[in-house]
Amino acid sequence: MNSSKGSNPLNNLVSSEEFKNAIGHFASGVSIITVRNREVNFGITASAVSSVSLEPPMLLVCVNKKTGTCHAISEVGSFTVNLLNEGQKELGLQFSKANTDKFKGVDVSYGELGNPVLNNTLAQIECRVVEEVTGGTHSIFLAEVHQTNINSGDPLVYYRGMFGQFNQAKLI
Repeated sequence: MNSSKGSNPLNNLVSSEEFKNAIGHFASGVSIITVRNREVNFGITASAVSSVSLEPPMLLVCVNKKTGTCHAISEVGSFTVNLLNEGQKELGLQFSKANTDKFKGVDVSYGELGNPVLNNTLAQIECRVVEEVTGGTHSIFLAEVHQTNINSGDPLVYYRGMFGQFNQAKLI
C-alpha cells in the first residue's frame, strides 16, 4: 500500500484527492437519474449505480445531498435510472452541469411512477425507494425495481474522468 500515515492505520484515511485518483481507475457505466417533484423535472448524471439484489430486484444510487435531484428523490420516494448508450456522451454532459435546463431538447416520456424517462437510452429502470442512508456528502437510495425497458446498443463508459466505449472480449 502507498500509505505511511501514523502508527494506527485504522484511524487514518487517505485524502480526498488520493481516493479520487484510485477510484477513477474503476470503469463504470453512465446513467442519468431522473425524478419529477411538484411539476418540476430533476436529473443528474451518475456513475454510482449498483445492483443490490435479485430477490427482490433492487439497486442503489448515490446522489450528492446538495443537489435538487437528491431532495426531490427524498420527497417523492421514487426515481428512474436511464442507462446511456455509447452515442449519448453529450446527453451525459448536459445532465452533469448544475443550474441548467437539463431537459432542453431531450425526448422524454413519463413512467408508471410519474418520473421522467429519457427515451432512446440503452435501458430505463423505474425504482421505488425503500431506504435512504447518508454516506459523507451523498444520500444512498436503496430501491426496489418497479419496471424496466431495454433497447439495443452498447453502453457509454466512464473511466478516469472521461467517457469512452466498451470493447467486448469473448470469455473462455
